[in-house]
Amino acid sequence: MGQIKGEAVTDLQQQLALLRRKVARIDRKYAAPASPAPQPLQPPQAPYGPSLRPARYFIEEWMSGQVVETAHGQHFETERLVERHRRHGSMDVSSLIDLPDDLLEPLSGGAIPKSHPTRWAFLDTETTGLAGGAGTYAFLVGVGRICPEGFHIRQFFMRDFGEEASLLWALDQYLARFDVLVTYNGKVYDQPLLETRFRLARARGPFSRLEHLDLLYGARRLWKLRIESCRLVDLENRILGVEREGDLPGEMIPYVYFEYLRTRQAFRVVPIFHHNTFDILTLACLTAIVPFAYRSPEEIPLAHGADLIGLARWFLEAGQRERSLALMRRAVDLGLPDNLLFRTLWDIAALEKKLKNGPAALAVLTDLAASRNPYRAAALEELAKYYEHRERNYSMALDLTRQALALNDTEELRHREARLRRRLANPRPPRLI
Repeated sequence: MGQIKGEAVTDLQQQLALLRRKVARIDRKYAAPASPAPQPLQPPQAPYGPSLRPARYFIEEWMSGQVVETAHGQHFETERLVERHRRHGSMDVSSLIDLPDDLLEPLSGGAIPKSHPTRWAFLDTETTGLAGGAGTYAFLVGVGRICPEGFHIRQFFMRDFGEEASLLWALDQYLARFDVLVTYNGKVYDQPLLETRFRLARARGPFSRLEHLDLLYGARRLWKLRIESCRLVDLENRILGVEREGDLPGEMIPYVYFEYLRTRQAFRVVPIFHHNTFDILTLACLTAIVPFAYRSPEEIPLAHGADLIGLARWFLEAGQRERSLALMRRAVDLGLPDNLLFRTLWDIAALEKKLKNGPAALAVLTDLAASRNPYRAAALEELAKYYEHRERNYSMALDLTRQALALNDTEELRHREARLRRRLANPRPPRLI
């Protein structure tokens, strides 16, 4: 018993000794002098003088550009040149300078009869909200222009809300060199927003002296029958074949800017500059396609019949029936989905009838009456009218009327059927010469 007790004491002493050695090692570790904390990096000397803030606070440390001083304060500007030998998807940047002076006249309804492409300003804004209103700021405004060297983009950025007056003054001065403003949904959003900001800054703004072409309306009419979404980024992908990689979604841009204002970390807003650059370059490239389609639809190599139908309807509204008819027939030859095909055939027949091309209208109506489609009953009724009034073939007219009644029982068709039955029952004697 005494031997067991002695062994237990020895074991406890060994464990205590081991514990003391561990505590001593920990004491020695923390008794060493602490290494000095790393100092924040200082920005290099700049024209505006030294600062104690970390370099990440300065947008000019992350992007080429400069802080611009105006009578209204400061703001940041950056410029970029997309050289003429480059491509943006399927579009050659070099082709922009060769666009005709009268390109924008048809789509603008004659408001822009002649203007050289170097006098067009392509504008896009990035804002603190999508709803607009007096509380929404345009913190980044990009303006692109066509030049002999390619495509030049200047971006005006306010690093804080206090720089808005300086940004607006510089933007007004820059836009003075242009005759035409080209935007995408700018008549609804960008221009009214900027006009509000100018009014709040007690400045007149440049928009009263600029003709404004909003490309959205022409693009939507041209492509809405084929492309479900006509957002600029979707047309960029579907029409120009550009696939953006790592792009910041537009709906995230306000949140990123507010995060930049909170943290003052400038690297956060760099993707916004890239997003804005892409939007403006895409806008310019689509301007080389959309207005050209309205100016010279016979020359533009549209490969989809649905796109031609959008153009044809626009020309029809403008009263150009022959041009509209030619585009519709070309669209049918290219191929159309059934729902659009039958509507187009009906429109072709109506146009041929208005243009006094009876045989052509009759041929199209006969095709529509021969197959199951939404316009079959209407085509049978039109054929019945033709055979009753033009051919005096009351038997054929009655048969066509009954076929139409089987598809669409209306009071008008019943009256026609009754009248044709009476005429067949009591035929009129032939007239004597």
